[in-house]
Amino acid sequence: METMIPRCFEPPKQHYFLFGPRGTGKSTFLKKAYPGAFYIDLLKPDTLRRYQARPEMLIEQVHANPSVKVYIVDEIQKVPELLDAVHSLIEEKQGRMFVLTGSSARKLKRAGTDLLAGRALLKHMHPLLLSEGKEQVNFEDALKFGLLPLIAFSESPMETLEAYVALYIREEVQFEGLVRNIGAFSRFLEAISFSHASLLNISNVARECEVERKVVENYISILEDILLATRLKVFSKRAQRALVSHPKFYLFDVGVFKALRPKGPLDSPSEIDGAALEGLVYQHLRAWKSYGKNGYELFFWRSRGGVEVDFILYGEGGIYAFEVKNAAKIRPSDLKPLVEFRADYPMSKTILLYRGKDRLLRNDVLCLPCDEFLERLDPGKSIDAALE
Repeated sequence: METMIPRCFEPPKQHYFLFGPRGTGKSTFLKKAYPGAFYIDLLKPDTLRRYQARPEMLIEQVHANPSVKVYIVDEIQKVPELLDAVHSLIEEKQGRMFVLTGSSARKLKRAGTDLLAGRALLKHMHPLLLSEGKEQVNFEDALKFGLLPLIAFSESPMETLEAYVALYIREEVQFEGLVRNIGAFSRFLEAISFSHASLLNISNVARECEVERKVVENYISILEDILLATRLKVFSKRAQRALVSHPKFYLFDVGVFKALRPKGPLDSPSEIDGAALEGLVYQHLRAWKSYGKNGYELFFWRSRGGVEVDFILYGEGGIYAFEVKNAAKIRPSDLKPLVEFRADYPMSKTILLYRGKDRLLRNDVLCLPCDEFLERLDPGKSIDAALE
């Protein structure tokens, strides 16, 4: 039976796209939110073939069902031509609502579609927040397997996770014809996993994969378009010192990172676990920002001298600087980046998230247990509520 938990995503009352990687719970959420909707599942082969052959059939179906007010098209990128039909139906202004989901924006971009010319909002579904699934998911399991509902609620999460990663390579990349050499792309996935939670150096990744730089740039673009990865920009507003220009790179879920990252005798478990913890905080802050409509932007900060603060939240409500440490004890050197950032931005609030159990205040830096902070992070509340 499908596990249902309340999600923090609040659906708009107008037409919207709902993008998100496979397994984030888009379909499950929409079926519960709109029980009487006309539902088109383009993952079903027979349904896919019918709409590929005659996308205008959607117009005929809508006109034949005047009492239906909500129409859902799942995985719209599989038949981009359906957007023309939806556009036409929206222009009729008959009080209907269209919800269009997608796990990839690449095919829509290649088809030259304009995403309904602004007539539909663009929303995203993220992996679970710990505040959403705290009755069923715990912090330690989240670090091991990630927070995709498909995996978190599986009886065999590791096997499901490995199959999930293979599914993306096979279906979203190979079957959609996004790359010609699936072997080279698979090697790239392993190589790029070393960049998770780190500065992205495309030239280094290209050397590791033994391919040209432009090939790696294209591969990274594919990961972003199929919603598997994002780049985080450096915070440079009114900068007081020279800063790096490279963005940081994150896979969208810590479980996917763990599944892709090679593990051998030369790989440090503490290095992998540190990147996993930082990635878990990133995906939480990203979802909190996306769902909460709070106006914050998310960055990182790093000087050319190598002083780095993992995350900066910047908005009308203030500046919040977060450093993440995979350690149970706090050393003076752990606080240094936050102290230096506050010297440049005296109005900022500085927070260290660590693996200990005590709330502490050191050098005016609030030190919090990471699990406690993530479990309290609620998109419906301010960031201060999670810090209290």
